[in-house]
Amino acid sequence: MQSAAFTTSPSFLRPLRSTNPRLGFRFDPIRATSRDDLGASSNVVFPRRSWSLGSPSSKLQLRPWNPLPPLVSSEKRAERFEVKATAETAGEEDKSGSFTKTLVLGSLFGLWYLFNIYFNIYNKQVLKVFPYPVTITAIQFAMGTALVTFMWTFNLYKRPKISGAQLAAILPLAVVHTLGNLFTNMSLGKVAVSFTHTIKAMEPFFSVLLSAMFLGEFPSLWVVSSLLPIVGGVALASMTEASFNWAGFWTAMASNVTNQSRNVLSKKVMVKKEESMDNITLFSIITIMSFILLAPVALFMEGVKFTPAYLQSAGLNVKQVCTRSLIAALCFHAYQQVSYMILQRVSPVTHSVGNCVKRVVVIVSSVIFFQTPVSPVNSIGTGIALAGVFLYSRVKRIKPKPKEA
Repeated sequence: MQSAAFTTSPSFLRPLRSTNPRLGFRFDPIRATSRDDLGASSNVVFPRRSWSLGSPSSKLQLRPWNPLPPLVSSEKRAERFEVKATAETAGEEDKSGSFTKTLVLGSLFGLWYLFNIYFNIYNKQVLKVFPYPVTITAIQFAMGTALVTFMWTFNLYKRPKISGAQLAAILPLAVVHTLGNLFTNMSLGKVAVSFTHTIKAMEPFFSVLLSAMFLGEFPSLWVVSSLLPIVGGVALASMTEASFNWAGFWTAMASNVTNQSRNVLSKKVMVKKEESMDNITLFSIITIMSFILLAPVALFMEGVKFTPAYLQSAGLNVKQVCTRSLIAALCFHAYQQVSYMILQRVSPVTHSVGNCVKRVVVIVSSVIFFQTPVSPVNSIGTGIALAGVFLYSRVKRIKPKPKEA
């Protein structure tokens, strides 16, 4: 009979050999040899499975090495997928929200410039044929008052609760706001729109001057350096302006002084704002107070002139004058309110840069619309002044280093 013997010798249990660079070894399958009477032998290779070398009761088991990582349960995989999906969704919402804010801000800047262009064009057309700037300014404040009242009445904007102390603090701001817009209209009635806005580019100069005089805020060397091209550019443009006259020049300068006085007063008076007193609400109150202040002045200085009978007697197209006056008044209030809406969304420096760009847009559009004659030297002077305004808005960011004790 044939007899079979199982042996496990070192020749059949091969040494450990490296197959994985990180682990360095693996087991070869254990071979068994059967010998018959003729001395022939055959090797039998067993599959890689768990089996015992001793008795069935032995607990020592040889198991093949498994290079795969442990399996992750379906619940954990689902949880990981859910967390990743949530993170991706949050990122998409952030991008969508940022895009929406940028779109809204860009639209506001576009409306700001558009309303300014229409206001200056229609306002100039009215002042050419109806040279009563006090009455025109009062009409513009009346339109603003009507719009504010409409918004408050129909709860389109929250109606504020104002105390007597707050009204007393706001009154000086309303006075200089009224004078600033009145002087601007007086200048627009005397000289070209482009020249008025070139002179108004000197607002940073008066802002620095008044802040140093009344607030003790002295400018840095960078700020002073940026004022030089502003002053030089305005002087160069004034010397070569075809429509130049002293009345238009000085009223534009007076507009600069009063408008910047409003900014200084707002810091000096330190109006106490409650929860409802935001920038738009403050502007709305100032508009109403300006109308109340200017209406009696217009009646006293110019009388009742904006009537169909007077316009017809002056040989004017009543419908055309009234339509242009109302459009100018509507754009007057709209561009200022949009300006405050932008200021609530961006920093003052960004708003200042946008205001500089707005002035460029208004000057170029008015020159094109009214076919204003502009000499090369005049263009260079205007460009230098506007470049100085842009430089001023940039260097205002530079804060002086604190002095070491």
